[in-house]
Amino acid sequence: TVPVTIIGAFAAMAALGFTINLSTLFAIVLAIGIVVDDAIVVVEGAEHHIERGLNPHDAAVKAMNELFGPIIGITLVLMSVFIPAAFLPGLTGRMYAQFALVIAATALISAINAATLKPTQCALWLRMPVPPEKRNRFARGFNAVYNRLERGYSRLVGGMARHSAAMVILALLLMGGGVYGLARLPTGFLPLEDQGYFLVSVQLPDAASLGRTRDVLDRVQQKVSAVPGVEDVITIAGISVLDNSASLSNAGVAYVVLKDWSQRTSASEGLLGMYQALSAATAQIEDATVIVVPPPAIQGIGNAGGFTMQVELRDGSGDFAKLQSLTRTVIHDASTQSGLARVNSTIRTEVPQLVAEVNRTKAEDLGVTVGQVFQTMATYLGSSYVGQINKFGLTFQVYAQAQPNARVTAADVAALPVKTGNGTMVPLGTIVDIQDTTGPALVQLYNLYPSASVIGSPGAGFSSGEALGLMEQIAQADLPPGTGYDWTAMSYQEKAVGGQMYMVFGLAILLVYLVLAGQYESWVAPISVILAVPLALLGPVITLSALGVDNNLYTQIGLMLLIALGAKNAILIVEVAREQRLLHGAGILEAAVNAAIARLRPILMTSFAFILGVMPLVTATGAGANARKSIGISVTTGMLASTCLAVLFVPCFFVVMQRLEEWMKSRKRRGVARVV
Repeated sequence: TVPVTIIGAFAAMAALGFTINLSTLFAIVLAIGIVVDDAIVVVEGAEHHIERGLNPHDAAVKAMNELFGPIIGITLVLMSVFIPAAFLPGLTGRMYAQFALVIAATALISAINAATLKPTQCALWLRMPVPPEKRNRFARGFNAVYNRLERGYSRLVGGMARHSAAMVILALLLMGGGVYGLARLPTGFLPLEDQGYFLVSVQLPDAASLGRTRDVLDRVQQKVSAVPGVEDVITIAGISVLDNSASLSNAGVAYVVLKDWSQRTSASEGLLGMYQALSAATAQIEDATVIVVPPPAIQGIGNAGGFTMQVELRDGSGDFAKLQSLTRTVIHDASTQSGLARVNSTIRTEVPQLVAEVNRTKAEDLGVTVGQVFQTMATYLGSSYVGQINKFGLTFQVYAQAQPNARVTAADVAALPVKTGNGTMVPLGTIVDIQDTTGPALVQLYNLYPSASVIGSPGAGFSSGEALGLMEQIAQADLPPGTGYDWTAMSYQEKAVGGQMYMVFGLAILLVYLVLAGQYESWVAPISVILAVPLALLGPVITLSALGVDNNLYTQIGLMLLIALGAKNAILIVEVAREQRLLHGAGILEAAVNAAIARLRPILMTSFAFILGVMPLVTATGAGANARKSIGISVTTGMLASTCLAVLFVPCFFVVMQRLEEWMKSRKRRGVARVV
């Protein structure tokens, strides 16, 4: 079953144009646990009839007569849950689409396999099992324990079904607790991952030379290289990584490449341990502001992990001094919050600069155009490409630039020569008035507004969603009219997601209800299945709260999967109970209890097969471990809660809903009889 379905999954990925990435690999790993469910149900059903004397062929046929409906129902439910997520817009929609469509494809292939290949294999390969008393000691011991469990379960479910109304109220209270707990979980977007490298941003005092920046970067390289777990350090001077890699002489960046994950096995060499070690090593450098930042969770969306806010001037003033003052106020207030850490900004509006004013009249008299003046200044102070030379069999580019000692002060710049119209050279100061001034090092616009970037990260024990909420409160309190803020990079994506996931949950449950209503030909019967879904929330809510894990994108993918898995267990019980009630005339209580007992073994088998299949995600280490743990913890604990609670409460749901449906039908018949 697994090889057939996985090969089919890769074929579906090729047809849909998906690549092998984190989302599709998650889907395949989880599909391994899901696709065996249909096969287990069919094999268990055929084995059950063989034990009662049927030959393998007849047992397989009878099992499929009983289980074809549940298999179709489970498959339609799985596809109903995941297909709506494929139509979400934006970045998160693309991530959901790859995961959801691969799961839906594997569910369809698994259903086809279970309805065609699996019965054939049962008829060919299954044989009359060894009598229980002749089996080995382990099998006899297991059966003895299971039989006692089944008898105890039968008594418990029978007692709960007799008080089904009270049990439904209790279940509703548990559901309310699960939903409330989910709403109280701190939210996040994507967990930070150990990607094998860190960025170290270095910023010297305003107008510091490139030489000073290189000296500081050399010291950073020396100190960081001594940290255990560091493989290599690559430094680049003249780039401000926190300003979208803008060119600044007083800024630089060091890319710290870590050793392979297999060589960093201790906790001190993990993501948090390496961050703390690198921060401690660079804290000794006093000549510059040195910030260690992890890379963003998705490459290309921002330059660093954490949050990024843009403080904006929206009054059209262009007053950068005001912008810097407001930004520093926001940073000061943010630094007082325990939920925020390392809040900083790179805005500098008092950087020493030179302003050059061209005397156009004098320039015209000397036969010098304004373009010549600007080109001369650009060549001397910056550089200009002038040609190429060939030497040693290689081609070298030639750039012209004034010597460093000839462009230190304003007087040096004024002494630089410029060519006049008659071919003579005159000092630049003859036609240009050069004065000292101050101004912003960079003019940054966001949404066409002058803006300043504010970066930071959540404090210890706080999620990114809580950090964004705190920053919004601070900005709303500190920023006067005519100013504002926007989110960018990963923070923008997190805010854009907003309540999309809850909309997907609601739509998925609605589609599951409509699919089951069509299959059962009843508007009431599917409620027995739908009510089992929220019970699965208790496991993730309790576990995530205890571990302090936020409700991030991967956790939400796991919760979406639980809608299908929770409904699957309920379908197995409700389908058999309806068959016994409608086709065999059993009482409602009897049908509910018998169905629960008959489906207990396959429910336990499929559920624990899935749980064991995803355990490697729970214990993940190395690259991408946080994402795997998030989804693994949510689906494992949710499946445990669903399995333990659904087998107890679904029979009670069936009793109440079946009584309600039959009462409504009888009332309708009486109304028709009175009319006739």
